Amino acid sequence: MNNTMSKREQKRQTILDMARKIFSRFGLNKTTMDEIAKATRMGKATLYHYFSSKEQIFAEVIKEESRILKDKLNDALENAKTPQEKLRSYIITRIKYLNVLANTYSALSDDYLEHYSSVKKFRQEFSENELQTLTALLRYGVDKKVFSVMKINDVANVMVMALRGLEFALFTSEESEVSDDDINLLTDIMLYGICK
Repeated sequence: MNNTMSKREQKRQTILDMARKIFSRFGLNKTTMDEIAKATRMGKATLYHYFSSKEQIFAEVIKEESRILKDKLNDALENAKTPQEKLRSYIITRIKYLNVLANTYSALSDDYLEHYSSVKKFRQEFSENELQTLTALLRYGVDKKVFSVMKINDVANVMVMALRGLEFALFTSEESEVSDDDINLLTDIMLYGICK
């Protein structure tokens, strides 16, 4: 099998790449198939040959961004050695890449997207995966006698809420970049609150 993309795959990827930029700038509601067609220098009929709607394009963009985020989080966890390093690395990577992957963040946070089944499914999978990951991290820290946590599931839930609260505050502020100081402060609070 040839490692290079076919022309069809290249066109499809071009559509997704251009749509990603437009969605991240204007959001799903304000983006039109006409704008995507113009950005890709393709006719609308060509877009409809590859995707049935802008919602389907958005779902594919989210799927790609989700894969990127998952890969980055897995890499961060694998490269860290201690439970503290793993937790810090997970939090820092999560927030930094959500900042870069604007469409994924939008899919996680925008209420009007809730009625799109693909986005709803993505949100549910992301939440379940994050809870499982943090629960496993906490359990690993407890097993290594580094974390002192009585109710691992409850603490993991609170951590997820804290991360969502921080990301909401950061992504709705005037600043476009997430401050490393803010990320480190949240991580320190979580770590020092559970370390022996």
